[in-house]
Amino acid sequence: MAWRRLASRSRRCPVLLPAAPRPAAPRPRPPAGPAAGAASPPLRRLLLPLSPPPFHAAAAARGGGRWLGTDASASASAARDPPAELVEVPLAQTGEGIAECELLRWFVSEGDQVDEFQQLCEVQSDKATIEITSRFKGTVHQIQFAPGDIVKVGETLLKMVVSGSQVVPHDSMASSPDVALGVDATSPSREGNAPRGSLSTPAVRHLVKQYGLTIDDIQGTGRDGRVLKEDVLNYAASKGLLQEPQSSLEEDVGQVELPDGGKPLLDPHFYEDKRIPLRGYQRSMVKSMSLAAKVPHFHYLEEINCDALVKLKASFQKENKDHDVKHTFLPFLIKSLSVALSKYPLLNSSFIEETNEVTLKGSHNIGVAMATAQGLVVPSIKKVQSLSILEITKELSRLHEMALHNRLSTNDITGGTITLSNIGAIGGKFGSPVLNLPEVAIIALGRIQKLPRFDDDENVYPSSIINVTVGADHRVVDGATVARFCNEWKSLVEKPELLLLHTR
Repeated sequence: MAWRRLASRSRRCPVLLPAAPRPAAPRPRPPAGPAAGAASPPLRRLLLPLSPPPFHAAAAARGGGRWLGTDASASASAARDPPAELVEVPLAQTGEGIAECELLRWFVSEGDQVDEFQQLCEVQSDKATIEITSRFKGTVHQIQFAPGDIVKVGETLLKMVVSGSQVVPHDSMASSPDVALGVDATSPSREGNAPRGSLSTPAVRHLVKQYGLTIDDIQGTGRDGRVLKEDVLNYAASKGLLQEPQSSLEEDVGQVELPDGGKPLLDPHFYEDKRIPLRGYQRSMVKSMSLAAKVPHFHYLEEINCDALVKLKASFQKENKDHDVKHTFLPFLIKSLSVALSKYPLLNSSFIEETNEVTLKGSHNIGVAMATAQGLVVPSIKKVQSLSILEITKELSRLHEMALHNRLSTNDITGGTITLSNIGAIGGKFGSPVLNLPEVAIIALGRIQKLPRFDDDENVYPSSIINVTVGADHRVVDGATVARFCNEWKSLVEKPELLLLHTR
């Protein structure tokens, strides 16, 4: 209804659900004449009483296709029972600038009973993973897409049969030409024809799409005429789109199994190239990196002595009594970075190309690049200047856990003001990071390694060294500003006690 707003909006069209008629005494035929037909408006919603009165074809032709009857009890039952309607649940707008999403998984199946606010499916856009919930209570009639499909905003995800009392009337909503007199085009007909098209699983419909076929052209051999995978493959073979399936004996002839149980060496598919579509965060990376490639970058390399930081981390871990907290170097680097940004706010800004303006960000929302199974994602820790090192540690752990299970929200991965890429956690000494627009700076961290260094007396001693590379937008930031910023950050890392001077 108008007072409820959920992730899914709905479009409605009427549906006629067959019900077994009860035995009843013959009833008189309704009076014929033009008046009977003129009194009935065009059919938009169909009442479904528990026992529907008989349908008279001749009277229907004169009465606009209505169910007719003169039994007072039937009329009273129809007035009490709300009408059932077929509601389309489309993919709603999940965020600004989002035009399509990848369907990850379904929480329901065809025929399932669904309650209000129940989870229907999970989709992933370029920015976040979102769960779509139901606005209605009803039954899942038909699922339109399979996991892995790309669904455009506004396309129908599934169809549900719901009580008409749940649907907001909309007089301007025209009846679908495919649905005449309240009968769904994909529902079973009264003449007993086998239902086709609608009776199939999302996986089967996805297979039909792959071969460029129309599911209505395929005769189903499953229960109630359901189209099975074998039906699709056989139909595709009859159209010359697929070779005839070989018998198991023929498949085994001349095949040599690999020692590790892999594919047969003689299998031609073993050597074929594969084309893999980019989805989710990977699609987002294509767009953002293509834009960043047009921006003039420059990089500034510095090394930082982490001897004091190594001792401080060991002290934190020794005094740690919370087993859920694991202290690492990164939270301290993030906090010291925030303090340095307070002195050099230009590094914590964004550039507006259309107006040639720079926005100095009030919050230090420091993003941390994370490699996931779904691709590279950059969640950000918000308002770092107001957080303690322990709070940063906990928030970083939460974001890592959410990214690992693909549960990051839109708020988690938007709003960043500067990015850290901790490539050293995987390996490597140096990096040449690319800007995460519209930010004007990004920092790559190498791994901390023991290297020989000289003291003031020219004696060699081992030192823990980390290499940092600052990438900056040369349209906004110059080299001198980055050098001074790095010097400030370096002093805070090498002498962590200086942070006490900035603690509030």
